[in-house]
Amino acid sequence: MLDKTGIAKRIAKEVQDGYYVNLGIGIPTLVANFVRSDINVEFQSENGVLGMGPFPFEGDEDADIINAGKQTITTLPGASFFDSALSFSMIRGKHVDLTILGAMEVSENGDIANWKIPGKMVKGMGGAMDLVASAENIIVAMMHTNKAGESKLLKRCTLPLTGVGCVKKIVTNLAVLEVVPEGFKLLERAPGVSVETIQKATEGKLLVKGDVPEMNI
Repeated sequence: MLDKTGIAKRIAKEVQDGYYVNLGIGIPTLVANFVRSDINVEFQSENGVLGMGPFPFEGDEDADIINAGKQTITTLPGASFFDSALSFSMIRGKHVDLTILGAMEVSENGDIANWKIPGKMVKGMGGAMDLVASAENIIVAMMHTNKAGESKLLKRCTLPLTGVGCVKKIVTNLAVLEVVPEGFKLLERAPGVSVETIQKATEGKLLVKGDVPEMNI
């Protein structure tokens, strides 16, 4: 079973040379720490940064340099800063190759709910609305179940939707899954996790074909 760092490490393997990547709040922000050093990747944050690097070491933080989640970040040589209008022009203009988001729920047809729990205070949908509407390649980083042990990979989302039919791949603490027309296709298992465990933790339709390999992280 993976922790949040393990999920980020596995997703980092999906990042390819030359990609422009947007990292959502939460687990996705950790991905920048684990991308291979032999490839060139530009990380974009919707608050107006292009060229984000790993998180700073303790004591090296600059409170003026933050990501969309208000976490302090580092920037790489050639990084640039700009207003949110230009940032969302990049996103809406489909100039981002890969979007990595957290989620509260994902349905078997690729719907995502990641912005609101009814009855709880929220600041609003933010950039997620634009990202899911514009991105062609969306990977979700999330825990497979909630704190009560209930599945977050559902037949249908129960929370207000952020986007419809937009998720391509999901990496959880238990598995890597691809969203296909028939449901969730199991691609990889987390180390030490059985297919049966994943099946029990998945409410939506799970497709298992042949021997499913363990993740290599």
